[in-house]
Parts: sequence; structure tokens; C-alpha cells
Amino acid sequence: MHIRISIVGLTLLMGLSFPNASYAGEAKTNWPSFRGPMHTGVAPGANPPIEWSETTNVRWRVELEGSGHASPVIWGKRIYVMSAVKTGREDVHQFLVAAYDLGTGKRVWKTVVRKEVPHESLHSTASQVSASPVTDGKHIWAFFGSRGLYCLDKKGRVVWEVDLGTQSTRNEFGEGASPVVHGDLIVVNWDHEGDSFIVALDKKTGEERWRRPRDERTSWSTPLVVRDGDRSVLVVAATGHVRGYDLNSGDELWSVSGLGPNVVPTPVADEETVWVMSGYRDAHGMAIRYPGARGDLTGSDRIRWATDQGLSYVPSAVLVDGRIFFFQRFAGILSCYELVSGKACYDQQRIEGYENIYASPVSAGGKIYSVSRDGSAIVFRAAGDFAILSRNELDDVFNATPAIVGDTIILRGDRYLYNLGK
Repeated sequence: MHIRISIVGLTLLMGLSFPNASYAGEAKTNWPSFRGPMHTGVAPGANPPIEWSETTNVRWRVELEGSGHASPVIWGKRIYVMSAVKTGREDVHQFLVAAYDLGTGKRVWKTVVRKEVPHESLHSTASQVSASPVTDGKHIWAFFGSRGLYCLDKKGRVVWEVDLGTQSTRNEFGEGASPVVHGDLIVVNWDHEGDSFIVALDKKTGEERWRRPRDERTSWSTPLVVRDGDRSVLVVAATGHVRGYDLNSGDELWSVSGLGPNVVPTPVADEETVWVMSGYRDAHGMAIRYPGARGDLTGSDRIRWATDQGLSYVPSAVLVDGRIFFFQRFAGILSCYELVSGKACYDQQRIEGYENIYASPVSAGGKIYSVSRDGSAIVFRAAGDFAILSRNELDDVFNATPAIVGDTIILRGDRYLYNLGK
């Protein structure tokens, strides 16, 4: 492992601590990571528009440099975006992080952190940059997989970088799991076709705190931190087992088997139950009661309920007021269950004219927002029976999960970055 540390910004970094629905401070009104401030896909207190088009409720649209499926993150007046730019010189790519002004869309800075030729091809719908950044407003952590992990300050200067090696992904489908920042640690899960592992680094310096080998093949699911009494537990979903690790020590606390291959969706949780799923071949989803869990939970009463119907291949679930919502594979077929009981609010609701969904749904103000690769979007209500509130269209392709703050939705398309608001 190679570490490069600069003297820029080695000050005390504020912790990101969002176990389940417990969050504090400025993070509540920002969108600091892939699944928002609570890691459930919900923007608390936000109320963005439900209708938009290329001529309606678009505050600004700016052309992006390069491409990527990494979701934007937001803190204060800054939007942070990761991209790969193909230079045309012997297939060399620039891997960059850029900051945009939330109010105007002006690019404030960009930093190219790496230049190289990618070592693998990709699935036809994949991206060289799929992991999303994390920020606490003072620093941005950008994980480019085999191209390294970088900590930047809010002016775009690299504070430290770590090279964790080179991944070999299944069928060269590409890389995707995002890092997790919690307390003074940043955690990266490195499941691939070689020697898999999970590693926790000091977020201030990039120095390794602990590392554990994993008997897993390629997975793309971002870990989730939950709170179990006075212990923070890192939940990692993968093909072989879902595992719970003590965040501070890296010790494995519990595991449960049963997910299918190609695990992509990220877990979501409340204070007692975590939902995990896979939606490819041998699809399976489970609601696991995790407080106090130890050992092998497979087949135990720790599994509150399970299903193999209607599960997502790519998008993660959104958890709103005790209900989980998820699409079948990446089709416009939606299911809603009560997280704890497993009672179906509605099951495999077909949405005519809506499909090709890679971005995860997000929620604000009692409404759920979903965008598709066709440029279309739906907004539907989170409570009661299924009801579409609006259908919308933009002239772009959307793979990245939206970010919501206040009355604003930020959409990262293949070509443009959109600020939607009244």
C-alpha cells in the first residue's frame, strides 16, 4: 500500500456520524454521501419541486467534463462531482474531482488526481467512476477504486492519497462500492476476483487502522454503519455473507448467508432492523434484527422476514417512515414493505412507461423521487397506497442517484449537471 501525505490541511477533521436515524449538526441540512445524511435516501426537512422539464423549474444546467455514475454530494454552497475524462491519447483517462457553486452552477475548482489507462474494460452500462464521494464540508474523500483513495480540502488540494492496489472485477463489469466515513475512520470494502479485504484508515492521515481478509468475490454494495448500544457496527452485504464488523477493531461480530450473486444495493436500517438484498440470479432480500447479534444468524429468528420477489439488481432501497421501497431489478416495477413486519403495502406495482432504473430512489417531504436512464422521472407519495404525483422528462441519461437539499434537487446526467428548483 502506497501512501502520500501532504502538509496541507492536516488539522482536526470533524466526524461524520450518522448511525441509523441519529445524525446531528450541519449534516442534517446537507447531502454528504451517496444515500444522504441518514444513509436511508431521505433528505429531512427538504421540500424540492415535483415537476420539471428542460424549460420548467431548472435553475441552471451546466455541461460536465468527462463521465461517471458517481452521485453528487452537497455541503453548504458546494456540489462535489467525480468524473473520468478520456483524453484520446492512447486511451489515457484523467480522474478528477470538481466543485460547483450551488447557486450559479459555476465550476469553482477541479483537481485531476490521477492519469492512467484503465486496466479493465467495462459492462456496456458501467462507468470508470461509479463510487460516490463523501464530505463533511471541510474535506472531500474521493475513491476511484484501482486509481486510489484521495482526501482533498475544500479548495481542491490533495491532503493525502492511498493506493490500495488493482481490482479484478467479475467479467470486467467495473468497480462501484463507495467509501464510508464515520467518526475518525474511512472504510473501504475491496471485494473482487482476487484477494478481497475490508480496510479502515485514519481519515486525517490515510494511515491504516485495521484490515480484515474477506472470502468474497466481486460485490458493489456500499457498507453501512449502524449503532448497537455503545458500539458502531459496519454492515457489509455480499454474495457469500452479510457481515457485521466492529467498526473500531474490525472484528467480525455476526454473519448471515443467503444473498444471490452480484450484490449491488446498499443496506438501509432503522435502530433495530437492517434491510439487505440482491436482485440478480437467485435474488433474495432479508430484514435482520441486529442489536446484540453475534455469530452465524443464518436460519435464526434474527431474520425478521425474507423474500425473493421484486428485488433490485442495481438501485438501493429508500427507507421512509418505517417503509422500504425498491424496484424489481432495474424495471419500473415497485414494491413497498413495512421494514419490521414484512407486511406488503403494495407488491410489484407496475409503472407503465417507466423503466431502465439504475439510480437509487430518494425522498423528501413525504414524496419519493426516481430518475431513469431514459431521462424520465417519476415522483410518487411515500404514505398510503401507490400514487404517482408527477412524470417528468429531461434531455439526458441518468445513472447517478439524485441529491436533495432544501428546495433543490441536483441531478447528475451523462452530459449535464442540473439544479432543479422553483
